[in-house]
Amino acid sequence: MKTAIVTDSTAYLTPEEAAAHHIIVVPQTIHWGENTYHDLVDISFTEFYDRLVTAPVQPTTSFPSLGEMEKVFKQLVKEGYDSVICLVISSGISSYAENLKAFGEHFDALRVVTYDSHITCAGLRYMDLLAATMVSQDNTIDEIVEALETMRARMGVRFMVDDLSHLRRTGRLSSVSATIGGLLKVKPILSMDIQDKGKIEAIAKERQAKKAYEHIKRDFAQAIEDVNYPVRVTVFDADEPKMKAEWVKDLTASFPQVHVDQSIIGPVIGVHTGKGAMAIIWAQDYHDLAQQYQK
Repeated sequence: MKTAIVTDSTAYLTPEEAAAHHIIVVPQTIHWGENTYHDLVDISFTEFYDRLVTAPVQPTTSFPSLGEMEKVFKQLVKEGYDSVICLVISSGISSYAENLKAFGEHFDALRVVTYDSHITCAGLRYMDLLAATMVSQDNTIDEIVEALETMRARMGVRFMVDDLSHLRRTGRLSSVSATIGGLLKVKPILSMDIQDKGKIEAIAKERQAKKAYEHIKRDFAQAIEDVNYPVRVTVFDADEPKMKAEWVKDLTASFPQVHVDQSIIGPVIGVHTGKGAMAIIWAQDYHDLAQQYQK
């Protein structure tokens, strides 16, 4: 069986990572006034955030059309693939997973397995790299899905935003949850219920970015305190390179047993978080998890 890995652009894999692991990335779309952009294809990271803070009209997003996905699947068939695992953004913040799963069940030329990550950004990246590594080891689809379930169960996320207006505007945060960050000069701290529906929740608030980071760091320390497996954590930002460097430096020093990566909150997710968001995602190291299934 020849299995392909397809993901959406919100994993923010680098082009080098995608190529090295043979992962097909299908970009999500940004609609900005009368213009349409493909995530990190037609608009760069820096260009997006520079424009976001000054544009009178705010952007919206959409996932790839089923027509686009059909083209991807037909190309895979031509290349000799008989199955594909589609790893996509959480159904708690997008209907993409549900739509793609329904479409894939009726695509007879290829076995299509759609996996709802319940996460996005670095968490989706971890799942992509885990699945791709296991494909290279000749693991079965059932084994790969089992490993993805394990990773999802052991994953956590914390992020902070400058304000909740973007998440409210785009409907990714309920008005009830949004009240936790409704005060001025407050840094809302958010999470996602990865082990349930993959929805965004506002869980705390702090008066300063430094205090918010300390809160996030405590949550992370508590989450990994008693684990018996190697942990990997990624720090990622919405155009806050100085703060990202500070977080990476501190986490590396504070948790020498943990592998610390860096990534970005790219344009499509930035539509919902706004500029200035900072986040960490952690999980069992995908190298370690894949090795458990090595034949």
